[in-house]
Amino acid sequence: MKNVHAANHPLIHDKISKLRDKKIGTQQFRQLIQELSIILAVESTAQCLLKKVIVNGHFEITTGQQISRDIILIPILRAGLGMIDGFLKLIPNARIGYLGVYRNEKTLEPVAYYKNLPPKLEDSEIFVLDPMLATGGSAVYCLSLIKKYGGGNISLVTVVAAPEGIERVQQNHPDVTIVTASIDRELNEQGYILPGLGDAGDRLNGTC
Repeated sequence: MKNVHAANHPLIHDKISKLRDKKIGTQQFRQLIQELSIILAVESTAQCLLKKVIVNGHFEITTGQQISRDIILIPILRAGLGMIDGFLKLIPNARIGYLGVYRNEKTLEPVAYYKNLPPKLEDSEIFVLDPMLATGGSAVYCLSLIKKYGGGNISLVTVVAAPEGIERVQQNHPDVTIVTASIDRELNEQGYILPGLGDAGDRLNGTC
């Protein structure tokens, strides 16, 4: 699939298998999401543009490379918050925006309730964080909103993704790169991912 990167690493497979287990508690679920987010932060920033810099080394002046654009993390509330700490461990100077969207359980369409985006989206590398890409409705809505406010270099980072959600994002935002730890089989009739993780928001917050 074009612009879709399914990360493939033994640690990812190990942690995804543990996440799928309905018996693990909130603390372990949070920890596994954070650990996976660190790996996904590495995978999703692989295409960031670099600039040459001068480095005053211990024995001589040398040259190096640094990421050339600001990095903005935008978690989709509330489950996306679980991925923030993992990314910040590697990118502590990232700016953070927030989008609050929930899914109408009857129509499966997104309903927005909160927006707080940082300035200068157009000059930044933007990573939209949400553990689950299911129907794709919330993701498409949020990506459209970010573009409306100037964002253009966008990656959508998820832990698990359904083929239906990937297809919907690609149809509406073919320029957005999707990075995921797992492409799962399908959606069920209620729009939940199979085999999936259950409701990631509820499991992260201990409300299930």
